Amino acid sequence: MKRILIIDDSATILLSMEGVLAKAGYAIDKASSGEQALTMLNDGLRPDLIITDLYMGAMTGTDLIRLARQVTGLRFTPMLMVTTESQQDKRIDAKTAGATGWLVKPVAPAALLQVVRQVLPER
Repeated sequence: MKRILIIDDSATILLSMEGVLAKAGYAIDKASSGEQALTMLNDGLRPDLIITDLYMGAMTGTDLIRLARQVTGLRFTPMLMVTTESQQDKRIDAKTAGATGWLVKPVAPAALLQVVRQVLPER
C-alpha cells in the first residue's frame, strides 16, 4: 500500500484529503505544520508522496519541500503543493525548491485522485 504524507494547518483540509485518499486505498500520515512534518521525516518516515499546503505559519510548504529534498531517501519522492495561490512566481519558487506539481484549492476529490495517480503510479 502506497503511503502519503499530508501537511496542512487546516484540520478540515487534512480530514477531507485523508478521507478521499484513504477511501482510494492509500495509507495516510498527517502533520499540521512543516516543522512537524520535517520531524516525522527526519525520524524515518518515508512516504511515497508528500502533499503540502503553501502557507502554514513559520515554515512554508516551499521551505518544507526544500528541506525534505535533503533528507536521505526523499530526493526523488514526488511532492505536491496545494494552495489557494495561483501566482506564477509562487509556482516557480515551489518548482525550484523541488515540487513535482501544484494544485489550487479547493481541489475536487476526482482532481486530487487524478494527480496523485499520475505522480504515484501503482507499479
